[in-house]
Amino acid sequence: MARWHEEGREWDDDRGFLNEQQLTECARAYEREPYASPVPTRMISNGEYMPAPQTEQQRRVEARVEELSQEASRRLGVDRRQFLRSTGGMAAALLAMNEVFGRFFDVSPIEMFEPAAYAQAGAPRDLFVFDDQLHFVRGTRGAVGMGLRALSQGPSSGAPRNPNNPKGLPDEHGNPWAAWNPALVGLPNNPDNFLLVQFIKDVYLDSQVNVGLLSNVTASVVSVDGEPQRPPRSARDAMAGEMLTAAQTAAARDFVNEISGSTRMLAHGLLYVGRGNLDFIQEQIEQNEPDSWKGYNISNAAKIDNDPMSPMRQWRHDDEAVAYPTFELINRMYPALRAQKPGFNNICVHKGLSNGTPVRPEIGHPADLPKAARDWPNLNFITYHACIQPPFFLHDSLQEVRSGRLRDGVPDISWTTEYAQLVAPLRNTYAEIGTTWASSIVTFPTVAAHIMGQLMKYLGPDRIVFGSDSVWYGSPQWQIDALWRFQIPEALRRQYGYPELTQDAKRRILGLNSARLYGMATSGNLQERFKPVPRDYERRMSDGLKKVLELPPSRADNLDTIREQYAAVGEDPSFTRYGWVRI
Repeated sequence: MARWHEEGREWDDDRGFLNEQQLTECARAYEREPYASPVPTRMISNGEYMPAPQTEQQRRVEARVEELSQEASRRLGVDRRQFLRSTGGMAAALLAMNEVFGRFFDVSPIEMFEPAAYAQAGAPRDLFVFDDQLHFVRGTRGAVGMGLRALSQGPSSGAPRNPNNPKGLPDEHGNPWAAWNPALVGLPNNPDNFLLVQFIKDVYLDSQVNVGLLSNVTASVVSVDGEPQRPPRSARDAMAGEMLTAAQTAAARDFVNEISGSTRMLAHGLLYVGRGNLDFIQEQIEQNEPDSWKGYNISNAAKIDNDPMSPMRQWRHDDEAVAYPTFELINRMYPALRAQKPGFNNICVHKGLSNGTPVRPEIGHPADLPKAARDWPNLNFITYHACIQPPFFLHDSLQEVRSGRLRDGVPDISWTTEYAQLVAPLRNTYAEIGTTWASSIVTFPTVAAHIMGQLMKYLGPDRIVFGSDSVWYGSPQWQIDALWRFQIPEALRRQYGYPELTQDAKRRILGLNSARLYGMATSGNLQERFKPVPRDYERRMSDGLKKVLELPPSRADNLDTIREQYAAVGEDPSFTRYGWVRI
């Protein structure tokens, strides 16, 4: 990693794996880009691989950003560096990207000059937002999520490389590691980012989220009393490996709703399936009152017998001997609970984000969904991540789009295209876009356009739901803004028959669809119906709640300290990039 030599105020030798010949073809990014665009316009290497030369498209974006920023900064009477750090600079970058890559973002030239115009073009104040995939971790698992934060934060996270791009492949803009959320650049990446205190700030103070669904993860392996990791033998055995237990999820929900005086949070129950786990499902219903259910096919979360020593294993939706007894219990309990828990029949399952082989439903392929959806018409099957196969970095998906290979007339994006076509006629199936949206909108906008276009074409605007998968990626607001500004280019719509992503469709995706699934009214004054979480929420956390969530009663480095550190850096992002670029 690079080391700053304080006394001499210069960089130590940190070429990484670049040899002398390669160094003659490279320069520091901050030297070549003294006025850095908010969006990188060339591949930047941390020294572990040779950066590719700037592409023609990247040169065109860079030149256009330079033209726009020179003219705008002159008219505004500020220097170009100051302009590029402002909302006007981001508008200029979006305009340049639209000109070169196609019109992906709804942005107008006036936004370069008027911050109010930039804000006005963003998500409207009366937008109802239901974020149906949110995470935080309990105190003893505080390091969970740091890899995902590094992925989305970019090189400023301090990680040596993009954790999900070991080969240093370029994204659509030629960058192997771009920051998804600019607000994270320069902020410390530490375990506190993933605890309840920061979670409440990110979701309820720093975003437009009206209602958030707190999710959790069924443990796939555990290590008990220092023994080697193994599959859990029961749902209770798995608790040691859960980043958030069912009881903790419910406790956080109850706390947020109590201090706000309204329903601001819902909670998932943990979907451990199989006859051997039915008692745990029943226990959650009675003790935790889950609002819906969250499971993972790929997790060792299915108990098929009553042998206390037999390990749990992976499962599939259409397994009549394993999944169906659990579905039957939920389906049978639903009528009695529907009035209090309208979303109790929502079966939310993680699919995709998998490089496992062979391809099968147990690792996330969608082949098991049609039979299950037909057999259980009173349950809703919500597929998280819209079944995208590549984990987090969608270079392979972009190559699939560019390959020309089609499935039923549209680019065959593994496994999302197949999923959308399989479940198209099944009205009780829904696509959730958590992480898939975050990982594509900034780095692979063409892939984002095809994914959204295909989901709109096959499922329609009423069967797509928004999730941010935060707080892995910081506050959800950047994803909300990106979706509100995003549009599927007209050329793609004409070629592949994709519907237009209208503002009405965006309102449904961002909140109204999930509101319907969870029986929530969205008419009237949203501010009155969904009351704010008080800013002194941290002081309202009792020691009892902190004990349940395994949080210390007091923390030396609290949010005020973090805010002070960030304020000391300065109001505006610098966009400084310290890696190597090809010259």
